[in-house]
Amino acid sequence: MYFFDPMYFLWIAPAVLLGMWAQFRIRTTYAQAQRMAAPLSGAAAARHILDSAGLNDIGVEQIPGRLSDHYDPRAKVLRLSPEVYQNRTLASVGIAAHEAGHAIQHARSYAPLMVRNVAVPVAGFGDKASMILLIIGMIMRQPPLIFLGIGLFAVVVVFQVINLPVEFNASARAKAQLVGLGIVNDQELTYVKKVLNAAALTYVAATLQTILTLLYYVTRFGSRN
Repeated sequence: MYFFDPMYFLWIAPAVLLGMWAQFRIRTTYAQAQRMAAPLSGAAAARHILDSAGLNDIGVEQIPGRLSDHYDPRAKVLRLSPEVYQNRTLASVGIAAHEAGHAIQHARSYAPLMVRNVAVPVAGFGDKASMILLIIGMIMRQPPLIFLGIGLFAVVVVFQVINLPVEFNASARAKAQLVGLGIVNDQELTYVKKVLNAAALTYVAATLQTILTLLYYVTRFGSRN
């Protein structure tokens, strides 16, 4: 199995190291920005951004967890963690604005987001089914099953790649809205950028890992067949 193969860990090592660095950056930049005061709470900032974009029908509610913030396009609700929802800090308004950016993308039919939303169930199926097919294919020594598993995992890679512009665009919208609406000034925006850039780095690391895993599959199983 690939997860017992030392070569697999060598293949994905760059992505793992990048992911560790991204997590470190998130912790440090988030902690720093949480100490910087903002005029609004995360919930109030999100509400202001949504209303200014004419999205009065989209709700903003609090959910449990830490950094569990997300936008639910099916329910049309922005869900924010307690820290982000309640606190008046640059970290809170930055993260809330990012999620509001996703809501604006959805309302404006931003093409990469539309494609991503369609690809979510397919990618979820591909992630699980590819592993099953690879295992069965190796046990039964059936190259067609192995190649089908690799093909399904390639769908996961495509999803991850599509997700990158969605996240980058949401952050760009967040920064523009925060400054444009006077929620933060240019100097305060520096701290917001650090948090959002660190978060974006985690998506880059995840995408890189799926790409390297796919290359590992192709190299290992393709050479055998």
